[in-house]
Amino acid sequence: MIRSLVRLVPEQDVESHLLHDEGEQVIDLVRHHGIVYVVPALELVGVLALWLLALLGPIQLGWFFLIGGLALAGHASYLLARERRDVFVITDMRVFRASGVFSVRIATMPITRILDITVEKPLVGRILGYGHFVFESAAQAQGLRDIRFIGDPDGRDLTIQRVVQRSGLRTRSAIDRQMFDGR
Repeated sequence: MIRSLVRLVPEQDVESHLLHDEGEQVIDLVRHHGIVYVVPALELVGVLALWLLALLGPIQLGWFFLIGGLALAGHASYLLARERRDVFVITDMRVFRASGVFSVRIATMPITRILDITVEKPLVGRILGYGHFVFESAAQAQGLRDIRFIGDPDGRDLTIQRVVQRSGLRTRSAIDRQMFDGR
């Protein structure tokens, strides 16, 4: 039921934010792990409970339960849309995050500015397969620092590291190659 509701929410328009003139290509489009839909699902169960109370409970309070159920359904719908429209995009030039339901917020960081990525995997995240990214860059106050509830965080980290490596920003020197190759 939740999946069918999530599919009703319009996708974030990532293509309009790409630098087509520069040949920018999407490497990975990352959505939140399914765990973020637990709270909206529980709220929808609460909506059903409130509506049952409206039917089976005291008739004088039926309107209260109906309005409460509508308010809770509206909040659950907003949470579903917020999580669905929050995407993290890895391109061959940068990483960016597009989010927002009623208005869109874009936070961008060029690949050249990524100094460090910390992957945090809480115990529940290790069991269910999600984690969080913390980006460090030269500009500490930025809009793209914490990306939470990312599925397959290790694989996504490797994808970003490959993009950084291919961009030529981190190359091993001849001495490093000799040391690592055992020469």
